[in-house]
Amino acid sequence: MSNQVDNWQKLARYDTNMQGELNANLLRNNGITVSLQPLSAIPGMNSGIVLWVEKSDLAQAERILNSVNADTDGEALLNSMSDAELGIVADTPINRTTSNNKGGNV
Repeated sequence: MSNQVDNWQKLARYDTNMQGELNANLLRNNGITVSLQPLSAIPGMNSGIVLWVEKSDLAQAERILNSVNADTDGEALLNSMSDAELGIVADTPINRTTSNNKGGNV
């Protein structure tokens, strides 16, 4: 890791601290050094956060974040699954979705 101040590039800004921290951890898990800049000096304020990475890691970090943000296939799969399939409720006959003869779900 370099100590040069001008070696850092702004990567992304998030409206909530949680979004920023989740993406920062994803980048760290992929071997990228990340610096977080909260947008409020008051501890506990959820005012957003900016992620900074070193210039040498910028392209790889952008690729990683773009692949996560563009993962609509996974989102569509989760949206199509029932609560029982996701393990949110027990898979019992009363919780199963069945079709009625009009094509709708009961």
